[in-house]
Amino acid sequence: MNTTELAKGIYSVGAVDWDVRDFHGYSTYKGTTYNAFLIIDEKVTLFDTVKRSHQDELIRNISAIIDPEKIDYIVVNHVELDHSGALPNMVELIKPEKIICSIMGKKALIDHFHKEDWPFEVVKTGTEISLGKRTIQFIETRMLHWPDSMFSFVKEDGILFSSDAFGQHYATSERFDDEVDLSEVMKESAKYYANILYLYAPLIRKLLKNVAEMNLGIKMIAPDHGIIWRSHIDKILGAYDDWSQNKAGNRALIIYDSMWHSTEKMAHAIAAGVERSGLRTKLINLKVHHRSDVMTDILFANTIILGCSTLNNGLLPRMAGFLMYMRGLKPANKYGASFGSFGWSGEAVKLMNGALEDMKINVIEEGLRLKYVPDSAHLDECIEMGQRIGKRVLEGE
Repeated sequence: MNTTELAKGIYSVGAVDWDVRDFHGYSTYKGTTYNAFLIIDEKVTLFDTVKRSHQDELIRNISAIIDPEKIDYIVVNHVELDHSGALPNMVELIKPEKIICSIMGKKALIDHFHKEDWPFEVVKTGTEISLGKRTIQFIETRMLHWPDSMFSFVKEDGILFSSDAFGQHYATSERFDDEVDLSEVMKESAKYYANILYLYAPLIRKLLKNVAEMNLGIKMIAPDHGIIWRSHIDKILGAYDDWSQNKAGNRALIIYDSMWHSTEKMAHAIAAGVERSGLRTKLINLKVHHRSDVMTDILFANTIILGCSTLNNGLLPRMAGFLMYMRGLKPANKYGASFGSFGWSGEAVKLMNGALEDMKINVIEEGLRLKYVPDSAHLDECIEMGQRIGKRVLEGE
């Protein structure tokens, strides 16, 4: 990543990771960026660092603007290692006057790096620090998505350094939203929200409300991953508002895993029934779809129909793993149902329904279990089930 000037004296100096394809279980087919920002003022200030593997790129980018040793302050908006991995080496190089962070940020930094003698300065929501010509206002965003997380707002320029909020895992040489395909950026933003922030929807709604009431006059949002928002700020804020309210269209996802194709046949028949009802549907085979892509689909669908064969009185491993992943992200305001084939015990449907109920998903069908290979009469039952589900969803049961 080359340095890019966001406003006079404010630069993007982070790194592009073109090669990363997995981010703790989240598929990053398009790579990512580790954004960091530099303000040249009476007090030269660096906002966040990068993953340790990319620290040389960070140092090169800073050095193209100023000698890194002339940096006075380092602001740590988020302690996760993709943003702070390079911090110990940067502290050693820079020897900053202050490391500015939240109270939880200080605790997390000590827990990560065991450096209690670092020059910490703790800030909270409403704290302001003058850099000279510019003033930085801090906003704590606890559990969005770590306890230490916070925003930094450059009041004079209207630039919000938003940490992980409003970001995307998206590697590109361009830096701004109006320089890339907006539909692609929104798709990656939705995937990021669905797999990182979904479970924090109530906190996001509250944060959006509080930020609106603060009337900050935001002219640019600079997250720690992906592109910087300057032309489509209303679009990303509106999307977060919709997503945090768990708004989803009338659409059914049939998410399944099958051992010897019997459950797969049921899935296709149920899909045919759902389509006949007029409800849009999508078939998702867990053998070929990554769980993080499935979660992105779930963000936009109000109905989840799970299908799985019974294995050893339980679920197939892919379905069991997916349910654990989905449970952690807490999708809300959904309808649900389950189906599956079995040989002699048939617990899978009960287990899937139980998992849906645990997630507070409205289970609208008792569930359909079929023994071994379904015949045409059994497949008719599946079609009828799909039609019932579609009718109930469209009628708003």
